[in-house]
Parts: sequence; structure tokens; C-alpha cells
Amino acid sequence: MDKSEYLNFAKNILKINFKDINLLMTAFTHRSFLNEHRNTVKVHNERLEFLGDAVLELVVTEFLYTNYNHPEGVLTNLRSSLVRTESLIESAQTLNIEPLLLLSKGEKSGNLRARQQIMANCFEAIIGAIYLDQGYDEAKTFIDKYIITKLGQILKDGNWLDPKSKLQEVVQREEAITPSYKVIEEQGPDHDKSFKVGVFLKDHQIGVGSGTSKHIAQQNAAKSALSKYSSKNIELT
Repeated sequence: MDKSEYLNFAKNILKINFKDINLLMTAFTHRSFLNEHRNTVKVHNERLEFLGDAVLELVVTEFLYTNYNHPEGVLTNLRSSLVRTESLIESAQTLNIEPLLLLSKGEKSGNLRARQQIMANCFEAIIGAIYLDQGYDEAKTFIDKYIITKLGQILKDGNWLDPKSKLQEVVQREEAITPSYKVIEEQGPDHDKSFKVGVFLKDHQIGVGSGTSKHIAQQNAAKSALSKYSSKNIELT
């Protein structure tokens, strides 16, 4: 662990002069790293992640409340689209934080999705570290720059709608038809059941999805249909 790397990251990437650089280093420290460095490292980033998640949600909520006079349900969907894992991963990649992550050898060689989740968690931990070291205003500035700036594109693309709502909006606008969902298959015992669901326009199946609940399977089916619809690979009539 070379402190100079984190000092450079703070100064050149975050544009912040940390009072306690150890806070930022902790933000990059995954639980697995402690297992291989018990004698030198005592703290991992999960508490900072917990704090950063709360600060992120507060800043985004405050921004949406102040700038958009929408009902609670719409504001909730907009907030969810901004703070979802994929958004955090994208921001973490923009900051190029992966080379600085402190991980065990096993986690370093893990699958891509696992590393992306670790990056998303680290991004929230960085917010927590900025909040503790610099205060709310500096954390807000960071969140404004790397999260809230995504809102314009989200509104343009309609990505704040969940897949079922988005599919219904698109299909009703283009075809004047309402999609319907049917369970195609159920597997497993009651305590560990999985579902396969199809989404249909009249009798024509336009998407299929699976999940551990009917709701999740429906959302995945809608996502599948949206993907095909946007690429013009299906006929809806």
C-alpha cells in the first residue's frame, strides 16, 4: 500500500486535498484484503460504504425535490435510476479506481461482475470518506459531478421507467396494444422456485425472462422485448 498513489488520486482525480489520506485508502480496502494482511491492515470499507450510500441518497433526493415538482413515485424512480449499481459502476470506471482497489488475490482474479460490484461499493465508500474528511458540501460537489450529471441522458432515454412501464409506454404509443404476461414455466420447490415468463402482444410472444419471482421474471421479459423492439427484430402486429 503506497500512500503516494492515493494522495495523487485525491489531488489529481478527485481534486481534493485530504486531511486524512488513510480514510481514502480505507475506502479502497475490500474485506478480502484483510485476510491476507492481518498484521498491517485492520479496517475495510464496508462502514464507509454504508455512510456513503446514505449521503448519496440524501444529495440525490434533495436535488430532485428542489428541481422537479413531480409526484413521489416519479421522484423515487428517478432517484433509483441515478443510484443504481450500473450508474455507480460507470462512475467508478470514469475515475479508473480499479487499479487502486485493495483486494485479495482471489478477488483480483474473480469474474467481471464481481469486480464491478466491488467498484460500485468502493465508489460509495469514497463518498463516505469525502464526507467525513471534507464535509457535506464537498461530498455534494462530487456527487453532482459524477452522478447527477447523468440525469439529462436518463430523462432523454426514458431509463427512469422500469422495463414493464417502459415497454407498455412504447407499445401503446406505437401499436395501441397493451402487453400481457403469462407464466410459461415454474421450477423448484416452493422455498426455492424460479419462473419463466413470456410477454405477449395478442398471441405473439415478443420477449421472455426468468427470475426467482414472477415480478422479476416479468421485468426481465419486458427488458428482453424492449431490446428486440429497439433493434427492429420483431414485428408487433
